[in-house]
Amino acid sequence: MKSSEELVDDLIKLAFAEDIGDGDHTTLCCIPSDEMGKSKLLVKEPGVLAGVEVAKKIFRDFDPELKMTVYIQDGTEVMPGDVAFVVEGRVQSLLQTERLMLNVMQRMSGIATVTRKYVKLLDGLHTRVLDTRKTTPGLRMLEKEAVKIGGGVNHRIGLFDMILLKDNHVDFVGGIEQAITRARQYLKERGKDLKIEIEVRNLDELKEVMRVGGVDRIMLDNFTPELTREAVKLIDGKYETESSGGITIDTLRMYAECGVDFISVGALTHSVKGLDMSFKAC
Repeated sequence: MKSSEELVDDLIKLAFAEDIGDGDHTTLCCIPSDEMGKSKLLVKEPGVLAGVEVAKKIFRDFDPELKMTVYIQDGTEVMPGDVAFVVEGRVQSLLQTERLMLNVMQRMSGIATVTRKYVKLLDGLHTRVLDTRKTTPGLRMLEKEAVKIGGGVNHRIGLFDMILLKDNHVDFVGGIEQAITRARQYLKERGKDLKIEIEVRNLDELKEVMRVGGVDRIMLDNFTPELTREAVKLIDGKYETESSGGITIDTLRMYAECGVDFISVGALTHSVKGLDMSFKAC
């Protein structure tokens, strides 16, 4: 299995291949190969900066002689007019790396900005904001890193690092007890140490999970705040708790005040607007 670093390396190679192809003919036709210059990353709207470390890798992988001077680090709240970094080197390299770097920085900063808004709404509570697998195919590692930069917490990265028994798994296998039993048996047979989470849709299913046991976390799916409060009381700290399903920035704190440990929010990654910024000659 590839590491997150290797997946990002693959993404950068693919992105350059699809963007440059057999050459950036616009740049090649008008910019001499030995012309030197510098460009700055200019922030154009308020938000949380994310992607600086990935930008370093993009520049370094494309042209190791590019020199990047960083003024603002990942996770910093920025304002219009802020200059995050300056890059010096061959102008051809600056122009050919511009769009990929901006695509990454804008997307990651948009996610970090939204995540920070959710996190701030939970100030004073123990509840943490989780991301989901509702990510852009191929960009998951970057998007989940942006969530962390914004102050959120990664749920599972993929299907390989946690067992999450959702409603379809339970229905296909024939019930909650069968699902949990098979999950525990599977882990034992393969010598794997993975957490088990199970989704419940109502209090009856919750009570069955409590009877069967053998899980680490219970996801309360599409519960109302009132039912969530009742469920947390029933669980009584025996398992980690997670609220999920239709929770918005307006209802987030209401659910957190019910006492859940985590709230998962697909909107952190699936419908985020990029943060406006530009890469201009200076």
